Parts: sequence; C-alpha cells; structure tokens
Amino acid sequence: MTRINLYPLLALIITVVAAFAAAMIVVVPVLNPPLQDMRLLFLFMGGSGGATVGVVYVLYKKRLAQWFNSLRWTLLAIILLTVLLVFLNVFVTAQLMFISAHDLVLTTGLLIFAGMIAVISALLIAGSLIERIHILGEAAQRLARGELHTRLKAEGNDELAQLAALFNQMAAQLEAIDREKELLEQSRRDLVAWASHDLRTPVAAVRAMNEAMLDGVVTDPETMIRYRQQIHREVEHLGRLIDDLFEIVQMDAGHLNLTRTLTSLSNLIGDTLNSISARAAQRNVTVISDIEDGLPGVYIAPDKIQRVLYNLLDNAIHHTPPDGQVTISARRAGAGVQVSVHNTGSVIPAEDQPRIFERFYRGERSRARGSSGDRGTGLGLAIARGFVEAHGGSINVTSEAGRGTTFTFILP
Repeated sequence: MTRINLYPLLALIITVVAAFAAAMIVVVPVLNPPLQDMRLLFLFMGGSGGATVGVVYVLYKKRLAQWFNSLRWTLLAIILLTVLLVFLNVFVTAQLMFISAHDLVLTTGLLIFAGMIAVISALLIAGSLIERIHILGEAAQRLARGELHTRLKAEGNDELAQLAALFNQMAAQLEAIDREKELLEQSRRDLVAWASHDLRTPVAAVRAMNEAMLDGVVTDPETMIRYRQQIHREVEHLGRLIDDLFEIVQMDAGHLNLTRTLTSLSNLIGDTLNSISARAAQRNVTVISDIEDGLPGVYIAPDKIQRVLYNLLDNAIHHTPPDGQVTISARRAGAGVQVSVHNTGSVIPAEDQPRIFERFYRGERSRARGSSGDRGTGLGLAIARGFVEAHGGSINVTSEAGRGTTFTFILP
C-alpha cells in the first residue's frame, strides 16, 4: 500500500491561512470595511487560495521540477508560476470586489510591471546557483576521469557550500585510498619478486649439490658432508622464508592470532637467549643481558613477542663482527616496559634507517649477507614491527658510528 505524504498539502493550507490572516491584519484596521465587504473578501480570498493550493499540489505531485532538461528552465517555470499565481489571485479578487475599471487597469499594469521585474531579478539570482551547480558537475566529471586532486571552493553557508565541502572530503578520501592502493600493489609486486628470487636461489643450490652427489660427480666424503650441511642450511632458510611469508599474509589479512597472557618478560628473554646462544657462539659474539630487577609482568602473546626478541637478536648477531658484543636490556618505561637490543660495530646508514622496517629491505649489499654466508629473508624486522604494533606498542632504531646500532620497542 502506497503511503501518501500529506506534509506538502498541510504546508500549503497553513501558508494560505497565515497569508489570509496577515492580509486581514493590514486591511481591517486601515479600511474598516463593512461586514458585507468582509464576507465577500473572505469568500473571494478563500476561493482563490483554495484554487491555488489545488493547482500547486497537483503540479507538486506531477513533479514539475522533472519536466525540464535544465535547472535553468525549471527555475524559470517556478518563477513564472509564482508570478502568475500572484497575478491571478490579486486580479480575480480585485475584479470580483467591483473596483472601478480605472483602478482595475492600473492594478493590472502594476502587477505586470512587478511580475516582470520579479522574473528578471529571480533569474539573475538563480543564475549564481546554476553556475555553482555546473562547477560541481564539472568537478564530479574530472573526479570520474581519475583526476583525484580535484577540489572545490566551499564558499558560503548554504547547502551547496556544504555539498562542496563533502565533495572535497570525498575526493581527499578517494585520493588517499588510491595512494594506499598503489602502495599495496607495489608491495605485492615486491613480495612476488623478492619471494621468487629468495625461493629460486636455495632451490637451485640444493638441486645442483644433490645432482652432483647423485651423478657421482662428487665422491669425496668430506665434500659430500659439506654439501649435506649446505643443503641443510638452504632447507632451513626455505623454512624460515615460508614461515615469515605466512606471518606477513596473516598480518595483511588481519587474522593475526594474539593469545595474551600475563608473562614474565625476564623469563621470556632468558628462553630466547638460550635458543640463540649456539648461533652467537658460532659467530664468536658475546651476548649480555641487562634486566631490571622486579620487572612487572606484561599482558602479551608470548610466542609473538619471543619471535620479536629472536628476530632482533638474530639480526644483531648477524651484523656484529667476530669478538663483538650484543646487549639486550629491559626496564620500566612509564606505564610500559622498554626492551632494547644493542650491537657493536655495525652501523645502519642514515638513509636506510627510515626504511629498515620495510618488507624485504636489506639495506646495503654488505649487510645482506654475513661473513658466514647466512641469508636473511628481509622480513624479520617487518614482522617484529607488526607484532609489536599489534600489541599497541612501538619500535624504532638508532644507529651511529662509534656507538653501534640499537633497536628499541616498548610494550604497554
């Protein structure tokens, strides 16, 4: 069942009643007409007002504003209709009130003069509105063509000014989304390129060494043992790369699973040091821990933060020369806990520091591979930042010649 909107009709009736009351307030005190004239005036104005209400409501229901292909013609039609209704109401009422022919002609001439002046004035004023609408339409077309930098001057306080402000807000959001889309697409291309390269290299090395042993090219026991060790290292590298890619995919999809528990950060650091001590000893790097006494427990996902600790320590050991030192410290920092991993010797150039947490970014080629030939995946620091930020924390790096490099993260 179609619901009838009576609001426009009620608005018209109330307006006519209010107009009649206003006219009586002016006419009665000044002219003090006889009762018979009052009755006639009431009858004529009531009939004229009722006819006006009927005509306007019918045109409203017939959607007069949609009959024309230009807003200019729509406004002209509305203005002409307004003038015509004024003319008919005054002319018919004046004629029925039996005013003299002289006064009737004079009234008609004045109505024609006032009506034409009103039409021209209204059209000129409406022209500025049409111009602003055209500007908005042209801006929308430019936006549709991909010119996302398009903006409008939101001048004034009316609805068109508000619409221009909303247009600018929408364009700015679209521009930001497009920029994020480009960055995401570039990140995807980098992911495919780097992953392809990093997967191809160990696979090719494993295949070459395995074929050499299978074909009998290598028969020396020492060489075969060395090949097997190298194959084992390459397989471990592949495993780390696959694990890191899986973590990155989870972070991008927003499916990072954080099972938080109240955890002793001191114990977590101790466990991480135990798991990485063999690697430090192999590279002849000393690892020192400096944990503040009475460090409070933190509400974290232990497996994720341990991964952060391992990645930072592994990175520090990887870039510390033999006989160097790596120090991990933890202490209170306001309402949180601050953990720092400092290594001596290696320095990150200033131009690389802003990008050090980007995926697959390895900085200088000399830092991409250690003296032992170990390769990183280029994802360890990106994963560390993702895990720390997922906990509501922050991570940064400082590196200066003569002082070494320090990675610091804070957990709330």
